[in-house]
Amino acid sequence: METPATTTHSDLVSVIIPCYNHGKYLADAIDSVLSQRHKQVEVIVVDDGSTDSTKAVVAERYGHVDAVKYIYQSNQGLSAARNTGIAHSTGHYFVFLDADDWLVDDHALSTNLSYIRQNSAAGFVSGGHVILNELQGYREQRNEAIEGNNYQEFLQRNYIGMHATVMYQRWVFDEFHFDTSLRASEDYDMYLQVARKHPVIHHPQTIAVYRFHDSNMSGNVYKMLKYTLLVLRRQKQALRNAEEKKCLNRGIHTWKSYYSMELLKTLPHKPTWPLTKTMIKEHSIAFRYQTKPYYEYIKQKLFMGLEKTSKRFRSIVKINSPAFVRQWFHKNGVPQSDAPPPGKVQMGDFNRTTPFGTDFGYDRGGPVDRYYIETFLENQADKVKGRVLEIGDNEYTLRFGSKRVQKSDILHIDDTNPKATFVGDLSQAPQLPDNSFDCIILTQTLHLIYHAKDALETCYRILKPGGTLLLTVPGISHIHHGEWGQYWMWSFTSASIDRMLGEVFGKGAYEVQTHGNVLVATAFLYAMGLPELTKEQLSYTDPQYQVIITATATKPV
Repeated sequence: METPATTTHSDLVSVIIPCYNHGKYLADAIDSVLSQRHKQVEVIVVDDGSTDSTKAVVAERYGHVDAVKYIYQSNQGLSAARNTGIAHSTGHYFVFLDADDWLVDDHALSTNLSYIRQNSAAGFVSGGHVILNELQGYREQRNEAIEGNNYQEFLQRNYIGMHATVMYQRWVFDEFHFDTSLRASEDYDMYLQVARKHPVIHHPQTIAVYRFHDSNMSGNVYKMLKYTLLVLRRQKQALRNAEEKKCLNRGIHTWKSYYSMELLKTLPHKPTWPLTKTMIKEHSIAFRYQTKPYYEYIKQKLFMGLEKTSKRFRSIVKINSPAFVRQWFHKNGVPQSDAPPPGKVQMGDFNRTTPFGTDFGYDRGGPVDRYYIETFLENQADKVKGRVLEIGDNEYTLRFGSKRVQKSDILHIDDTNPKATFVGDLSQAPQLPDNSFDCIILTQTLHLIYHAKDALETCYRILKPGGTLLLTVPGISHIHHGEWGQYWMWSFTSASIDRMLGEVFGKGAYEVQTHGNVLVATAFLYAMGLPELTKEQLSYTDPQYQVIITATATKPV
């Protein structure tokens, strides 16, 4: 990573674009900045661990543009990416533009600049925006003027709605920073903090376009409500009078009501027990980030008060309750399976016999399995050092080895790769020297080698004593539709890898781990993209559903 900037320029606007697997949208965002009437800009693209085309887009289209800077970091989340951009900036003003959105026409920056220059005490200025809904094919204009107490308005609602419409003064970030513990609503948190202590401005002129598509974070209702309420409740200690307390309570109620209705829209079917508008209004909706009255209502009215009712009726109530209600009953000691009963499974988009694509998810933001492969290598990065051998290319060697690598070698199956330092089949490679490599990176290759164990024996032979093999292999996977399909020999399990490594390296010289679960396996087989799953879904491991197997094996000294 480059050294953070230390000097600033008074007329320069730093536009920071965090990007995580949104490479297909990125050029629109960058071009919208470079086409602005105000030309004193720097664009800082913070690649937050993307596995798609993000880096290539910047290199190929903007490598010659001095105003565009590319910074890579391992995936740390939106707040951390914005903080990284700030640390590497030199501008006097800041705009945070998501990679899938863009600034309007050529006046967005100059419009906000005109307001903020006239109000030097303001921490930030914000404007209107357009919502472009790609899923339903409509546009919606969001423009309003805010008069009065901005902080009290923020306590009741987030009237900005889109972060790219905001232009901050640099001094704001000498006092505040984006909270990396927040997985959503971190911009709302910033608005509240700044508006509590400093004046802010809002105008109705359109500044940016918010692109709504199938992988927006704001579509995750549970996450958005959880963090929105957390951010609001943090303000309790900052309240100064009864009116502000009323505004806060009104805001909590408003957000609960809003996200309750959003959640209802996502339910696969209507429950058979009465769900009246009054219940929704008074108790909101039953899921874990809400208050308890609605849970207690269901528990007492439908169960505790039905002791004299037949077991059959109680089972019907449970079977026809929404999934989130059944899961809550299970957590609170009510015997109930959270699996839908036979005949009640909602197949949805998976009700098809063909996948969504044939390219492992590259066309949908990147393959799901790359999350496990690259997380594994990042965790083992200290072993990528000295002389390193990688198969096919040396991308991971350079990415995870950095300055620890003294020499990088590439083994390729044939002589078509001009960068290869060795040519041949790893299972039969006498040309590879004994005891020569400190590290071998063997990712997603062993399944293409018929004599897989022989390849591992080669790795053992050519490793230096104390050297490490970093191995990843596919478990549950579809087969490549292209040229590699004819070479696809195996899918592995942790048991098969454990046995082979034990026979080659000896017991105690290696460690094997599995990664994946039934949801990830299903998503991978359907060729869904990595951005379509949450980190929580990816992080849960079920050893019965092994999508990727990783292993470290060290040659004894």
